[in-house]
Amino acid sequence: MKTAALAVLLLSTPAFAFPVTVQSCNREVTFDAAPTRAIANDVNLIEMMLALGLRDQMVGYTGVSGWKTLDEELRQGIAELPELSAKYPTREVLLGAEPDFFFAGWNYGMTVGGEVTPETLEPLGIKTYELTESCIFVGPKAKSSMQDMYADLLNLGTIFGVAGRAQALVAGYEARIAEVTASVDRTTPLRVFVYDSGDETPFTAGAYAIPTALIEAAGGRNIMDDLDKSWATVAWEPVVERNPEVIVIVNYGDVTADQKIAFLENNPAFANIDAVKNDRYVVLEYVEATPGPRNIRAVEKLVAGFWGK
Repeated sequence: MKTAALAVLLLSTPAFAFPVTVQSCNREVTFDAAPTRAIANDVNLIEMMLALGLRDQMVGYTGVSGWKTLDEELRQGIAELPELSAKYPTREVLLGAEPDFFFAGWNYGMTVGGEVTPETLEPLGIKTYELTESCIFVGPKAKSSMQDMYADLLNLGTIFGVAGRAQALVAGYEARIAEVTASVDRTTPLRVFVYDSGDETPFTAGAYAIPTALIEAAGGRNIMDDLDKSWATVAWEPVVERNPEVIVIVNYGDVTADQKIAFLENNPAFANIDAVKNDRYVVLEYVEATPGPRNIRAVEKLVAGFWGK
């Protein structure tokens, strides 16, 4: 069935009847009705809500201006919605907005053992759905894959009663990824390092972070895919030893992508790294390098940067 026809079919499918139950990390969460006063934390989670057409079911967002800025695309999408907290919200901040739903993740608005968790919000009448990529912080999880992001969209579709819309969106993303990567040579994956931040020690993506899946989709291999973590700090020595052919720069915050590249180029310790010698960098915006709809654009950029396609 062609993608357009599939989209029409799915969009015409009636929404699931409530109550509905979804898997959220190591919990099952049941919703008796679709949320009507939702809050999402961080730019990538906000975009998932927008991609599903859920702007009118949101009362605000958190966790953006304390670290990053909204680009024009996102700014227009959430015009007139208040930012309730520049960084991670407190329970008091959330309660003040009277929400019935919080879309966040571990280290995406919540910390294990912290003040704001699914367990602390449930008695307040706030249901929580956890970002799949972040589930490694609360239990065992498979290595990162594109299915993590798709699962979040599909679960949100179920929670908000727009399952057909979510299924059509995911089908379109899968078709686009298949198209973009169809001619990628996977016989010898390129060695790739993800440079998020840090001078003395770099902050990078491990086995459970979405860039590992994005890189693999584009025909590369994250040289830190044996790191049994999501995002973590490592030493520079293994980076030099593993000699990446391409370095993916995550662009956000006070230090720009150009400044990060200049740091690599001007440090004699990195002079023999293939990526540095050959000036091979791919810049991904934060919202492209974290789970969300712009992961599709990220794979397109990686394919172009890896293979010149």
